[in-house]
Amino acid sequence: MGRDEFSCLVLQELHRSDVWQEIHIATNPDEKVDRGSRLSVSSLKILGHSLALPVHTIPTKTEFKNWTIPPPFSDVNPSTQHVIITASFGRILPFKMLRLFASDRRLNVHPSLLPAYRGAAPIQHAIMNDEKETGVCIVNMLKRSEGIDAGPIWGTQTLSMPENAIFSDLRDKLAIKGGQLLVSVLRDMMAGNAVSKAQAQTNISFAPTISFKDATLDFTAMSAEAIVRTYRAIGHQRPLTVYLPTIKTLQMHSPSVHASPPPYTPAVPGRACYSKPDKAILIRCADDSVLSVLKVKQEGRALLDAREWWSGAKSSGLVVDNEINFDSQDDVDQWLEPEFIG
Repeated sequence: MGRDEFSCLVLQELHRSDVWQEIHIATNPDEKVDRGSRLSVSSLKILGHSLALPVHTIPTKTEFKNWTIPPPFSDVNPSTQHVIITASFGRILPFKMLRLFASDRRLNVHPSLLPAYRGAAPIQHAIMNDEKETGVCIVNMLKRSEGIDAGPIWGTQTLSMPENAIFSDLRDKLAIKGGQLLVSVLRDMMAGNAVSKAQAQTNISFAPTISFKDATLDFTAMSAEAIVRTYRAIGHQRPLTVYLPTIKTLQMHSPSVHASPPPYTPAVPGRACYSKPDKAILIRCADDSVLSVLKVKQEGRALLDAREWWSGAKSSGLVVDNEINFDSQDDVDQWLEPEFIG
């Protein structure tokens, strides 16, 4: 059960192994996106068809709890030869599905070193938090009331965090390791040698779904290094955003840390200038650091080079004494309704 590139890489490792007799896939339905102009098809569905595997489409989230798992896995008397596996599935399985499989045959491939980063976005949070080590676990799934990603661990594989890690690269590394670990665990189960271990009750942390607020920058609280890490972690799914004095949003694209800012760079966090030699907007951040931004997208407008956008900002009166002051999230919170902020 899965949906995306992580799921696909896990499946590829499983498919090329000798531990299975039959594999069925359950994945998301096709969905119209971009205001109905494009059809989004599950990556796992495409891979499944290419491997000539049976592919089952699950219903929408509200109807998923009533979905019936297809034969031969729908027998109320679970077979120890049947295993249910999730990998970046994005849904919590109701107990009516889990109970169709033996209690030690309910496996999830989770890309963190549990009990750290339980939840939907462990890779992103690990990068944002500048972890030096990460990894992947095969964890037994429990009833929702017993905890999400809180079950016994069948196997763990550690990985040193790559320097300047980007989400997509780290996702692929962990997915391949996770698929290989899954195969190893299944081999041990077949041989009767598999042993699970309860999770430690210390150093528990959580990795909730990435929200708009995670992508909203506060230059008074975040260093340039932290902002660039955030971009590497979540830029693929949410653009980094700041608020202009007009309360319109401005998306920051291709940010980097400026190691040697020019002397005219503003000294106050949240203030910005344009640097002709760098062809970038330079923004003072926390810890006396400076962020360089090459491209921006103002709310309701197209993506522009920094120079082109800055020229327009000057003509519209946003630039005062060659500087712009980006408002902090605390300031914006006072102006906007909480539900708008997200």
